[in-house]
Amino acid sequence: MEKLSLRKAYGEALVEEGRKNENIVALEADLGKSTMSILFKEAFPSRYFEMGIAEQNMTSTAAGLALAGKVPFISTFAVFAAGRAYDQIRCSVAIPRANVKICGSSCGLSDFGDGKTHQSIEDGNIIKAIPHMIVLNPVDAVETRQMVAWLAAYKGPAYIRINRNDLPVYTPQNRPFEIGKMHTVREGKDIAIFATGAMVWKSMEAAETLASKGISAEVINVSTLKPLRKEELLGHLDGKKGIVTAEEATRIGGLGSAVAELLFGTVCLPFRQIAIDDSFGTSAQSYEELLREYGLSEETIAESVRDIITKINN
Repeated sequence: MEKLSLRKAYGEALVEEGRKNENIVALEADLGKSTMSILFKEAFPSRYFEMGIAEQNMTSTAAGLALAGKVPFISTFAVFAAGRAYDQIRCSVAIPRANVKICGSSCGLSDFGDGKTHQSIEDGNIIKAIPHMIVLNPVDAVETRQMVAWLAAYKGPAYIRINRNDLPVYTPQNRPFEIGKMHTVREGKDIAIFATGAMVWKSMEAAETLASKGISAEVINVSTLKPLRKEELLGHLDGKKGIVTAEEATRIGGLGSAVAELLFGTVCLPFRQIAIDDSFGTSAQSYEELLREYGLSEETIAESVRDIITKINN
């Protein structure tokens, strides 16, 4: 399948929205060539603020700009966005519901070469816990563009996770983003796989393998991590024999935990959670090498589905 850059899509979409709304401004923490916010600087130099390696100050400045009527998008690596600036996000952005959009770039294990200090496996989980925050995790470049357009129009604080690597495109060009909506990427009748971000790609590969063994798995793209809607989950479970969740994040407070909480007491189906155990990342030669190392491969997903089917049949 065609693979496109989510980072480039983010930068280009930001420029496109900037042309529509002169109040949109961009703030960067010395990583513009990586997050691709540099494209906004090239288009609108007077509306671009290079804040240096100072995410706390950048976030507080963005909150002030929002109070003055601007629509600030701030960009940095996800590990720094959620880690260094947590208090500023909580106190200056979330509590007053400031109209600040935060881009956590190079999320998950996607910065495979820089090791555990730069690999953010907990950023989305941390931001989800903050009241008033919306958390988005696009599956591909097309959905990234759609999300940026939605964020530009939405009045309130939000966080978007951007993968560092090119990923396969599954989102139709003409389908606008709808907050909280889950979309079936592959139809299936036996098992529901709720996947987010790059794990949709791995789940699609697993579903192909499973189909060759006579197992039909539905793959659902969960690109809104918060708010997560119970009715959306239930809409994909009719006739299913089990549930698998797949995420490139720590399992503690992640997608799997949220799905289990929402369905507890309502749905009684075998459940498996594909996520990162209680550990940090590490350096590797490739992104796929890390995904395999941390149990986020198509083989692991397929094995979890087969385990559910085997136990049901026995």
